[in-house]
Amino acid sequence: MGQETVQETAFTIVQGGSVTTPRGFRAGGLHCGLKKTTRHDLGAIVCEVPAAAAGVYTTNVFQAAPIKVTRESIAAGGVLRAMLVNSGNANACTGQQGEADAYEMRAVFAEAIGVPAEQVAVASTGVIGELLKMDRVRGGAVELPAKLGESYEAADDFCQAILTTDLVKKEACVAVTIDGRTVHIAGASKGSGMIHPNMATMLGFVTTDANIGSEALHGLLRQVTDVTFNMITVDGDTSTNDMLVAMASGLAGHDELTVAHPDWAAFAEGLRYVCEVLAKAIARDGEGATKLVEVQVRGAVSDDAAQAIAKTVIGSSLVKSAVFGADANWGRIIAAVGRAGQPVNPDTVDIRLGDIVTLKQSAPVAFDEDEALAYLKGDTVVIHVDLNMDNGSAKAWGCDLTYDYVRINAAYRT
Repeated sequence: MGQETVQETAFTIVQGGSVTTPRGFRAGGLHCGLKKTTRHDLGAIVCEVPAAAAGVYTTNVFQAAPIKVTRESIAAGGVLRAMLVNSGNANACTGQQGEADAYEMRAVFAEAIGVPAEQVAVASTGVIGELLKMDRVRGGAVELPAKLGESYEAADDFCQAILTTDLVKKEACVAVTIDGRTVHIAGASKGSGMIHPNMATMLGFVTTDANIGSEALHGLLRQVTDVTFNMITVDGDTSTNDMLVAMASGLAGHDELTVAHPDWAAFAEGLRYVCEVLAKAIARDGEGATKLVEVQVRGAVSDDAAQAIAKTVIGSSLVKSAVFGADANWGRIIAAVGRAGQPVNPDTVDIRLGDIVTLKQSAPVAFDEDEALAYLKGDTVVIHVDLNMDNGSAKAWGCDLTYDYVRINAAYRT
C-alpha cells in the first residue's frame, strides 16, 4: 500500500503510514493458537536500536500481569527494543502463575531477538481469569522474529494480531519537521468494549523516529492522553489491561527534543493528532455501535470542568440510547450536564445537535423534528453544549448503545 501525504498546520498526515514508517521499526504478527479462530493472536513491534520509552497504564485496582512486567521494563532504563502483544487472553486476575507467564513471555521473545529481557515489554488482551496457553505462546514467540518486516503488510499483521471484538484495525501516521528533518509519528491501537479509560485505551502503541528522552516523552504522553484516550467511552468500564506505550528510536538525527526546543509544539501537535485519531477510531468501533458520537463543551469555568461534563454526557446510557434511536431528546443531555458535579448556571446553557438548536439560554427552542431525525440517523453525531460561563472547553467521543452491545457481551467467553 503506497503512502500519500495531506498537509496540515503543524504536521502532514501520511495516508498508508504505519508503525513501521518511523525509521528503525519492524513489526509482524501470526496465529499461535490462543484464539479459537485462525486470526492472528500474537504480534510484535521491534526497534533496531534501544528506543526511549514511556507508558501510561490503567488505574483499575486489578491490574493484569503484563502491566507489572512492562512497568518494570521501562523503569529499568527508560528504553525498549520490543513490544510483544497477545490477544485472546488478558492474563488478568491469574495470580502468581500469571505473573510468571508474563515474565516468561518477555524472556522467550528477548532471547529470540537477541536483546536483554528488561528491554522487552509485554501486553495482553482478551478474556479475564484464564491462564495463558504458554506452550502456544512460546512457539509463537520463537517463530515471530522471522515474520517481522518494515512493509505495510507486516504492520498490518501486527494490527490484526492485537484485535479482540474489534471490527476494524486502528492506525494513524503523521510527519513533522524538526530541525529541518522529517520525523514520523505513528500509532496502532485496539479497543471496542470495556472502554472507559483513565490513562489510555485498551491497548495502544506509538512509534516515532524523533530524538527525545524517556522523561520528556513520558510527560508529553500523559498530557496528550488526557485530552484524547482519556476522553473516550464505550460502556463505562475501565479495563484491567489498559496500556499505552510509546517508543522513540531517535534515528531522525535532529537535536534532542525538549520543551525548550523550537519545534516542540509541532511534535506535540503531531502526537496529539495520532492519539486522537486512534481514540476516535476506538469510539466509532465500540461493540455493536452504529455511529460515532462527539460531545463538544465550551463556556465552562475551566478545561477540567468541561472535560468532566463532556465525558458525563458521552457516557450517559440514556443519551447513547437516544442517539441510537435517532431521538432528539435534549432533556437527557441537559440532565447529564447537571449531574456532572461541575459549576453550571442553570439559566445560560445552549445545546445543539449538529447545527440544530434545541436549547437556548436553558429554554426550549422549536426545531424541525424531521430534520433532527435525519441528522441523528447519520454515522456521526456531534452534540454541542455551551455553558456561557467562561472559556473552558473540551471534546469527548463515544458511540451509541445498541441491541448488539448486549448480544456481544452476553456471550463474550463463548
